[in-house]
Amino acid sequence: MRLASLLLVGLLSSATAFAAQVEVKTNLGSFVVDLNEEKAPASTQNFLRYVKDGSYEGTIFHRVIPNFMVQGGGFDTELNQVDTYSPIKNESANGLSNKRATIAMARTQIVDSATRQFYINVVDNPYLDGSQSKPGYAVFGEVVSGMNVIDAIAGKPTTTISSKHMQNVPIEPIIIESVTLLEE
Repeated sequence: MRLASLLLVGLLSSATAFAAQVEVKTNLGSFVVDLNEEKAPASTQNFLRYVKDGSYEGTIFHRVIPNFMVQGGGFDTELNQVDTYSPIKNESANGLSNKRATIAMARTQIVDSATRQFYINVVDNPYLDGSQSKPGYAVFGEVVSGMNVIDAIAGKPTTTISSKHMQNVPIEPIIIESVTLLEE
């Protein structure tokens, strides 16, 4: 009986490990993201590392492209890049697609370069998906409430900041005030 109870507890804890949710509060409103640790364990754990250390607070959505995506988490309000942990392995061949409302890891042209920046798809972007033969951008969750906030972010006017070599920067900063892991 004791072994059966231990096995049941183990099964329940592993099942809830895949049900992590975070609430992101911005100066434009809040949204909630379901994280998919089962299909994207490295990306999820990487994201949660920044959530738990509080370093997303005070960062901005620095790249906003209507009918594409909104990207944030890597720059402060002065457009200075913030510190990162080491890059993670790309998980873009995990079977999750860059569909509207999904969250994915941003990266450079180097496949295994994702650190803290993420983006949320405003429309379906299947050409960003990876496969066994072509690396893409790793989806690791989905916005389950507050997509209207993401749409509002995507609709904000942007500019180019030549001195920083950055395009599509919102004219008025869109600040991430907090990112909180919700109780499971």
